[in-house]
Amino acid sequence: MQKVHLAPLWSAAAGLAGLAAMDRYDSLPVTGWCAGLLYLCVSNALLARGLRTHGTTRFGAANAATSARSILVGLITALVAASFTEPISVPLLIALAVPALALDAVDGWLARRTGSASELGARFDMEVDAFLLLVLSAYVAQELGWWVIVIGGLRYAFVAAGWLLPAMRRTLPPRYWRKVVTAVAGIALTVAASGVAAEWVSLLVTLIALALLLESFARDVTWLMNRSRRRVVSNERPR
Repeated sequence: MQKVHLAPLWSAAAGLAGLAAMDRYDSLPVTGWCAGLLYLCVSNALLARGLRTHGTTRFGAANAATSARSILVGLITALVAASFTEPISVPLLIALAVPALALDAVDGWLARRTGSASELGARFDMEVDAFLLLVLSAYVAQELGWWVIVIGGLRYAFVAAGWLLPAMRRTLPPRYWRKVVTAVAGIALTVAASGVAAEWVSLLVTLIALALLLESFARDVTWLMNRSRRRVVSNERPR
């Protein structure tokens, strides 16, 4: 049990080593260090709390893969934060984003393969996905316009809606399309961030990603609202 709960500490230590390596490669400004360290501290603190809350006794290969992806997201966060004050290495950003996106397919496969799928693992995976989209959209927005932030902000707007509307807090049924749309959005933002495509291509793929995300979130919201209405009608029927 103790070894399981040490996993967030190892993750934070690996992330710190990664920040130090990036700083040696290309000096990282204070903004980058602060953003990277903040992400590593908050994400691993939340992971540690989740492990305790769920009484997890085995971290597992799937969670380890997600943790590795989270470390990469921490490094990407540092680079994107640095990009607001000075030029950054775009090849390094893409070199971090590509494996972070690829590992998204690996952790789910490992969870199914080893029979270790869990509510905590699914939530961990989802939150890492969401934050990766947020930081990539913040970087791309500097070139294509701040409307791109909507791509990374949709998940957090959905969570905020749940604070205000009880109907939005219900557990959604699993839907593979969500994973597909998230992957497409990540790939589109990485293509746009790389600068290898013409601006109109970057704009097009980013708009397609936004449209797919809006459709996916709209479908989830519709399901939640319909479910809530059916429950209200059921409660109002005479017994």
